[in-house]
Amino acid sequence: MKSKMKVVILAGGFGTRLSEYTKKIPKPMVKINNKPILVHIIDHYLKFGFKEFYIALGYKGNIIKKFFKNKKLNYKLNLIDTGLKTMTGGRLKRLKKYFDINENFMMTYGDSVANINLKNLKKFHEKNKALVTLTAVKPTARFGAVKIRGSKVTYFKEKSSIDVGWINGGFMVMNSKFFNFIRGDNTYLEREPLEKLVKAKKLSAFKFNGFWQCMDTKRDKDRLEKIFKSKSF
Repeated sequence: MKSKMKVVILAGGFGTRLSEYTKKIPKPMVKINNKPILVHIIDHYLKFGFKEFYIALGYKGNIIKKFFKNKKLNYKLNLIDTGLKTMTGGRLKRLKKYFDINENFMMTYGDSVANINLKNLKKFHEKNKALVTLTAVKPTARFGAVKIRGSKVTYFKEKSSIDVGWINGGFMVMNSKFFNFIRGDNTYLEREPLEKLVKAKKLSAFKFNGFWQCMDTKRDKDRLEKIFKSKSF
């Protein structure tokens, strides 16, 4: 399957919760099973025929540029500086000039992996005619859930994804009209722009129950390392 849809990957944040690694390298360059997580993400899109990437760089972006500099790639890679302190929405808005007025494109974050069928996600977006479709996931709870009445425990459940509601797992499809909902560099994508879309009834959710994992902390990184080594996803 070939897809001409472009892919945006936000890769410019400071990654402060993973400071064991991000003091020296940007978060998307942290390796999982000897390969930067950014490359794992690109590989997944390639599997579904997506061949044109726009990487929004910020913190230590030169390290990402250096990594790809002499590599022979079978896809088109655009590494674009989007400012050091620009927020997620602002980074996206800075890429506006690369898209036509009514163009659909893929977007995700440079720190999450999933075995999502991107072809199905694309179809879902086109069918629902929303401006943005996000992938809704249910992560495994980090801690067991306990409910208490008075001093008595009325409910106890060890770590389970059942106790956690749907969250935004990234892996979005967007229409370029969405750029109009983003003010500028200081705008968080996940706040005002997406909240406005909810009110306008133009935000869809693609429910996904498969493997998804973000890499916020060292604990997440270690978990991903185990999963990738065992190929259990």
